[in-house]
Amino acid sequence: MVDFDVVELPEADHVETGETAPEFTRPLVTTEFWEDRSLSSLLENGPVLLVAYPMDGAFPATYVWNEIADRGWTDAIDVVGIGISTPYEHGTLLEERDVDARLFSDPGAEVLEEYGVTNDLDGMAGIVDARPAVFAIDEDRTVRYAWVAAEHPEFPPYDAIGEAVDDLTA
Repeated sequence: MVDFDVVELPEADHVETGETAPEFTRPLVTTEFWEDRSLSSLLENGPVLLVAYPMDGAFPATYVWNEIADRGWTDAIDVVGIGISTPYEHGTLLEERDVDARLFSDPGAEVLEEYGVTNDLDGMAGIVDARPAVFAIDEDRTVRYAWVAAEHPEFPPYDAIGEAVDDLTA
């Protein structure tokens, strides 16, 4: 059994269901390469499930991506992650954990801050990480579903997200 403390996080002023998802451009990483891409460019091909998650080396990242794979969401919707890890670290996660998604690299956490999903790391001055969060975004950049963690670690309500994915892809 993993030994860790559950920590309540401060209230987050995050993007809500019905709001317009903030536009951004960041390096989008695959197992083969990365390139700057905008959220809007992804939405040209259909809705996106944007998954904010803690740095690649943290155990919650592995759990979240394993669950997404087990549920087969990447077959139904464009699932993209976003986190503070570098493109190199994202590439390693994708390859070593066989993650079937692309990952935006946001090491300065500017996009995560714009979405209201940052978390100050205890004991690490000036270092923030992604608070676990999931946003289902339609082609018009309207957020159709939003979930943001209230404690750490906390894992997404996968059944509710699955319903949001079904609604967006029906």
